[in-house]
Amino acid sequence: MTADRPDPVVRTPYGDVRGRYAYGEGYEDGIAVFRGIPYAAPPFGPHRFRPPVPPEPWDGVRDAGAFGPTPPKPAYSEAFARYLTDPVVAGDDCLNLNVWTPEPGPGARLPVLVWIHGGALTRGSSMIPVYDGSAFARDGVVLVSLNYRLGVEGYGLFPDAPPNAGLRDQLAALEWVRDSITEFGGDPDRVTVFGQSAGAISIGALLVAPRARGLFRRAVLQSGPPEALDRDKVRRMVRRMAARLKVPATAAAFADVDRALLAEAQAEVGRLSSPVLGGPAFGIVVDGELVPRDPLKALVEDGAAHDVGLLLGWTRDEHRLWLVPGGLQERLDRLGAVALAGARARCHCGPEVPRRYRELHPDLSPADLAGRLVTDHLLRVPLHRVADARPADAPTHVYEFAWPSNLPGLGACHALELGFVFDTGDTAASAKLAGEDTPRALATTLHDAWVRFATHGDPGWTPWDATHPVRVFDDPDDRRIALGPYDRELALWAEDAQRPRRTQGTGTFTTSGGAPLPTLRRFRRAP
Repeated sequence: MTADRPDPVVRTPYGDVRGRYAYGEGYEDGIAVFRGIPYAAPPFGPHRFRPPVPPEPWDGVRDAGAFGPTPPKPAYSEAFARYLTDPVVAGDDCLNLNVWTPEPGPGARLPVLVWIHGGALTRGSSMIPVYDGSAFARDGVVLVSLNYRLGVEGYGLFPDAPPNAGLRDQLAALEWVRDSITEFGGDPDRVTVFGQSAGAISIGALLVAPRARGLFRRAVLQSGPPEALDRDKVRRMVRRMAARLKVPATAAAFADVDRALLAEAQAEVGRLSSPVLGGPAFGIVVDGELVPRDPLKALVEDGAAHDVGLLLGWTRDEHRLWLVPGGLQERLDRLGAVALAGARARCHCGPEVPRRYRELHPDLSPADLAGRLVTDHLLRVPLHRVADARPADAPTHVYEFAWPSNLPGLGACHALELGFVFDTGDTAASAKLAGEDTPRALATTLHDAWVRFATHGDPGWTPWDATHPVRVFDDPDDRRIALGPYDRELALWAEDAQRPRRTQGTGTFTTSGGAPLPTLRRFRRAP
């Protein structure tokens, strides 16, 4: 460690930035960290609800020693805040990013990982401590993390504004990486994007976005499927907010509302929604331009992104993150068979599917069986379809994270793998979800796999083929490959897809025999 070492200064297209050197175990000689670098102008005033535009250039050297402002967002409920950290920095200049690099300068040409955070497109930021990029820089990878507009600011659907503003922000950040990362020691031709949950969903859309072609070479989708939401579902979210705020459902009217009131209305309208229960939500929509086609259909039916290497995966007990906080797990267990009826309604499947799931998994509780059913339908089936559709010369690898949290009831829940991927298990933010004394050897194994994938395109196990190999991360000493662990469930969904369907009402919801939709509401009301 050199106490009198001058701070690193790097040139970007908009001006010079000054970072800081950080020192720690494994990087005693220091890594350079730059925080809060603007990649677009503040998305307020004339830029509110509009596509991002470049930031104003600056003179001199801009300090990049601290994280920049975070986009407007509602806070997590008390139940979820026990497990998830979501810090806030006030300010307008929220379209910013951070860079961790072991060797700033144009000669290094190191692989680059670009992190797109999750949070249901309504919460999260790049400054969550779990996402610290020091371990990646320690291991020879330049790590970039970014903020993007969230909720109604980023994914509201209005008659007087273009859709998918948050996705456009992500594209602007990737274009910044293409134009700037060489000066930070990265190779713009060796960029891998990786994201979890809503971040993975975003990457699914980026894979099929014509404007994103050439911006990245590989992609990692963690616990998020390629998907686009029905436009009417997003419009309903905006209309409900408008009704609560007593304003027209237009971008111009929403722009006049105080940001805090907007976030409060958004939180209230989406209070009862979740991936397991459904409900109103914000999401990426097909717009005919940025997202010309449903991402899943484009990847499966059109052969999109076959030139991009893919790493896909999930956690074993995804649903537990939504069911354990607030006691919903116990409520669903008390409802028994009604829980499965509600899961059937959520998945729009016939009665044979939950019945066969019960036969396949007789030891699961009603809540876990319902959660497994919904997770398979919304996540594992789409990711299997993507992997199956890829040709042999388009390398694809699949994993499952199965280590259970040390905290009661969570199991291997949604987002649990993040502290292992980033090797940040010693942070308080990671311990909120994983507990104390997590297996360091497992973190090393998982983190190294992501480094290998970013560097060589091979995370270290058999690529996807007709045997459906899945690398299971559980015991640190076990490098187990499971062959087709979900093939029986996949067969059930394939059979169900062939059954006759009828449309209810004027929406897109389809069901068989009138699935009991009121059970979903009963989930929420149960004491």
